[in-house]
Parts: sequence; structure tokens; C-alpha cells
Amino acid sequence: MRVLIADDSIVTRHLLDATLRKWGYEVVVANDGNQAWELLQGENAPRIAILDWVMPGLTGPEVCKRVREQAHSSNSAYTYLLLLTSKSEREDLIEGMESGADDYLTKPFDQPELKVRLRAGTRIIDLQRELLAAREELREQATKDFLTRLWNRSSILDILQRELTRGIRENRSIGVVMADLDRFKSVNDTHGHFAGDAVLREFSRRMLNSMRPYDSIGRYGGEEFLIVLPGCDEHCTAGQAERMRAALSAEPMLLNELQYQASASFGGTTWRPGTPASAEALIRIADSALYMAKNQGRNRVVLLPYSLSQEKAGIPG
Repeated sequence: MRVLIADDSIVTRHLLDATLRKWGYEVVVANDGNQAWELLQGENAPRIAILDWVMPGLTGPEVCKRVREQAHSSNSAYTYLLLLTSKSEREDLIEGMESGADDYLTKPFDQPELKVRLRAGTRIIDLQRELLAAREELREQATKDFLTRLWNRSSILDILQRELTRGIRENRSIGVVMADLDRFKSVNDTHGHFAGDAVLREFSRRMLNSMRPYDSIGRYGGEEFLIVLPGCDEHCTAGQAERMRAALSAEPMLLNELQYQASASFGGTTWRPGTPASAEALIRIADSALYMAKNQGRNRVVLLPYSLSQEKAGIPG
């Protein structure tokens, strides 16, 4: 655990430094309040800080106030703040706690008391870390597909709508692609559902490896996937879809020690600025293109132009 010591007294700094290192803490030292505030904003900032009340630049309570304001605005990790003070009046101590400090110690500090305060701070930091990890796990469960770890259906639809809104604002095209694994039912029937799950996971891995960092893919349902390609015109959408198709069929997968040549069909369309934006229409047209790819022999890419009248009529192409 990293601990920041901020005190303008060289004697106090050295005494705290030696004491904390003896207890196994990693120590970072600041000579005044301004330096302490700078260190607490930096990358890998200490999560525990012992701040002198009165020091050059910012005072200890002023640093506490800034840390709490920043945490409130940025939702950053919690910092346990301990004020070190020679003040003992009740009003002063209330002022220090109201500034955002978690606790205080009076000078000269008592080592056993400091040890107990730091132990409490470490427990709080560890508890918050566990809570953040649990929250992230819940977020993953709510937004990701359990099997493939891709975005789930509701998440990829949200991403498509968000990218459409951004495309309108930034005047840039968006490619939408539907992908479907060819003859997937035969994998489950021949090799079993565990093998089918393995194919879905490997498909997902190969798709992610062939996509740009800012593209998105989600499991739309079963063996069907929705891919959102920000900034892609027709040529770019076709190229990205072909790259993903080739990445899947480039080499066989291994199922139950047997080689299995997987392939997928891809259907896409592109929304261009200046035309009405409809996520539902984009998906339906991409799905029509996918249907055409299946009918034309599978393992291929088919693109259809985006048109609301075409979508309403239900006519592919």
C-alpha cells in the first residue's frame, strides 16, 4: 500500500517515513500542500495520505477538500485522508473533518495510534476495491454475452443507436453488418453442444482480432451477430466484412481432436449522412443481405444499399 506523507517539517517527515517503511508501506513524500495535491492527482496516486494541517501552499484541510471534490466529479477511487495537527480545539477538529478528512492525529503522533488509524484506512481502501470489482462484474453480466463475452443483444443495439447519433452529429457514415455461422446446427448435432460453444467462442475471438479497436460486435441471437462499423462507407464496410469472413475461414478449428472448417455469411449496409437514420431499418436491410448471402452459397459477403423505402417494402436490393 502506497502512503503519501505531506509535511513541511523535515523531522516529522523523516520520522513518519522510517515508521511507515518499518511497517511495510511504500512511502511517497511531499514538502508542502501544493506538491501533495499534485501527487494525489497523478497516475497510480497513493490511496492513503497523511497531511500536515499547516504547511506552505495548500493547507491539509484544503487538500482534503480538493480531493473530495475531484472524487465526486470523476468517480475516482477513494483516498483515505489523515490530518496531522497540533490543533486540539473542538471547533478546529470539526473543521478538519468537514473538509473531507477521515481521521486525525495530534502532534507529536503516537506510533500505536497511527498504526491503528492506518489499519482502518487500509480496510476501507480494500473494501472499496472489492466493491468496485463486484460492480464491474455485475456490469459485465448485464452487458456481455455469458458464452462469447461479446456485447449482448441489448448492449449492441444501444451501441448502434449511440453511433448513429454520433454519426449525425459528426457527419460520418456507419456500416452495419449481420453475420451468421454457416451450418451451425450440424455442429451441435454431430459434435455436441460443448463443441458448438467452442465454435462460438473461437468465432468471437477471430472476429475481435480482425476488427478495428473502435468497432463493436454483439451476439444478436443464437449464432447470429451484429457488427457496428463507425466511419465506414460502402467500400470500407465491404472490406471489413470480407476481412472478418477470411479470418474465420483461414484455418480449421479443432473439435474433439478433429479439424472443423467453419465459415460464416455476412450481410451489410451503410448509413450515410443526409439520409434518415433508423437503427431498425439498418438491421433489417443487413439481415436481408445476409439472407441473400446464404442463398448464394454461404461463406460470402453481400451488401445492400440503405433505403427506408426499400426496408418498408421488404424488397432486398
